Amino acid sequence: MTRRLSPAQERAWRPYIESSLRLETLLDERLREAAGLSLIDYHLLMLLTDAPDHRLRMSELAEKMVFSRSRITYQINSMTKRGLVLREPVPEDRRGYRAVLTATGADALHRALPLHTESVRELFFDHLRPDELDCVEQVFTRLHDHLQSDELQYDNGNQTP
Repeated sequence: MTRRLSPAQERAWRPYIESSLRLETLLDERLREAAGLSLIDYHLLMLLTDAPDHRLRMSELAEKMVFSRSRITYQINSMTKRGLVLREPVPEDRRGYRAVLTATGADALHRALPLHTESVRELFFDHLRPDELDCVEQVFTRLHDHLQSDELQYDNGNQTP
């Protein structure tokens, strides 16, 4: 039997989901308009920037992006056509590939960074009080860690412990 959300949970969930979807949409629109990058492009470029030698295996990238393997392949192919990344074989694994940040991708990220930072500040941080930052960090770090845990397995969309 499915348990309903409590009234307090419902009051917390609805503004969270609606505002998070709206925030993601606005950030994406602003990046596309000003820098020609989607929010997905931006996040992927950030991951590659932070990776050793600006390279990540496709499987690692898919996991970090929370993408299926086919979706990450599609995304990398799209970004390759725009010169933002390259796809190269992994020398020690004949079947494996990794994405590599290009100079064009690094430059695009460099140009987008100030705009995105300002948008994040304007749309998100400017509406939080300084004393709320620790709470937001704690809640979302705990949620992130839980959602990353190996304990969560999905079988046809059903969570199983």
